[in-house]
Amino acid sequence: MSEPKKDAPRRYIADGAGQRVLVGLTISETIEFEALDKPDADLIGEMGRVRQARHGERWLELYVKHERAWSDWMAQTRARPENPQLLN
Repeated sequence: MSEPKKDAPRRYIADGAGQRVLVGLTISETIEFEALDKPDADLIGEMGRVRQARHGERWLELYVKHERAWSDWMAQTRARPENPQLLN
């Protein structure tokens, strides 16, 4: 896997309820990931750094889950090249 970057492309699909989610994530995880992906300018001082570190850890956890699911999804798509359900 390449090094995760916050400017990585988003890969969305429609879940079973028709909601736009990142591949491999639930709607709540997608919302959480998108919130964590936005820089928080209000974080200052030691507490801010601790909070930012925790957010970074959770962001990475969700990113890795998404990236693994994306890799699996791509492998399945290559195996059956009919029209994939990818959203932008």
